[in-house]
Amino acid sequence: MILQIIKLKSDLPEEELLKRAEERASNFKTIPGLLQKYYIKTGNEGEYGGVYLWDSKQSLKNYQTSDLAKSIPSAYAIKQVPDIELLDVIFQLRDE
Repeated sequence: MILQIIKLKSDLPEEELLKRAEERASNFKTIPGLLQKYYIKTGNEGEYGGVYLWDSKQSLKNYQTSDLAKSIPSAYAIKQVPDIELLDVIFQLRDE
């Protein structure tokens, strides 16, 4: 499994950003290989992000070339290039 952490700065007010995220959430539910996505807010003003859990690097790569992935900067009025970190999950505490 792959853990992807994205942090981004947005010009949108929090209420508008949340509205857009909720409107787009159903699109993420249908992505092959995306096991979970958490929407996050950091302690820095105007900084939000997502924590994605992927079943494989290939699923992540397929998503990265999708129209949905390409639409994120405009959908959330991103100010600069997001900070993206990829981590390999070596084991998990609980089975679902």
